Amino acid sequence: MKKGNILSALEKNGIIAVLRTNTVERAIAITDALIEGGIKNIELTFTVPNADIAIRKITEKYKDRRDILIGAGTVLDSTTAQIAHLSGAEFIVSPTFDKGTALLCNLYQIPYIPGCMTVNEMKEAMQAGAEIIKLFPSNIVGPAFVKNVKAPLPQLEIMPSGGINLDNMGDWIKAGCRMIGVGGSLLKPAENNDFAGVTKMAKAFVREYQLQTEELSNQYV
Repeated sequence: MKKGNILSALEKNGIIAVLRTNTVERAIAITDALIEGGIKNIELTFTVPNADIAIRKITEKYKDRRDILIGAGTVLDSTTAQIAHLSGAEFIVSPTFDKGTALLCNLYQIPYIPGCMTVNEMKEAMQAGAEIIKLFPSNIVGPAFVKNVKAPLPQLEIMPSGGINLDNMGDWIKAGCRMIGVGGSLLKPAENNDFAGVTKMAKAFVREYQLQTEELSNQYV
C-alpha cells in the first residue's frame, strides 16, 4: 500500500491501539480481539519480545484484509525501523524523533510518526518529512496544548498518546486531533487473559470515537 493510502486509512480508522505484551502468542491473541472489536490500526511495540516475528505472523494472517494496518511502535533507530519494515510493518511509531529513522522511512515511503513534546521538536520532525506527530506523553500537557499549537501551525497533524481513555477522548478530538493512540485503558482486560473483554473495550472505543467525530462534524453543518 502506498504511503498516501496508508495515511488516509490511519486517519479514517482514527484509533491506533498501542499493543504491549510479553509473548508473540499473546500479541496475536490481543490483535485478534482488537480487530474483532472494530479497531483496525494496531501498533505492535518493539518492547514485545520477538516483535518482528509477531508482526510477520500478524501481517500474514491478515494479508487479505486491506482495511487492517499493522505498524511497529517504540522504534528508536533506523536499524529497528528496517527490521520492522522487512517484517511487514506498514507504519513506524516512536516515543522520540530520530532523524535517521525519518530518512529511512522517507526512502521506503513508510509513514513515520515520531513522539514530540515541544513545538520546536514538532517543527524539526515536520521538516524531516513526518506528516503525523505523536504527542507523547499527552497526559502531561492536555488537550489545550494541541489547540494552542495548531493556532500558528494549522497544518500540524497531532496524535495524542498516553493517558487516553473513554472519558477524555472527546476532549482531544474537540481540540483538533483526528487520530488517537490508546494503550493501557483499552488493553487492561488482557492482563487477565480476558480477550473477550478486550473486544468489548475496543467496541466501546470505536463507538465513542464515532460519536465524538460525528458531533464535531455536525457543528459545521
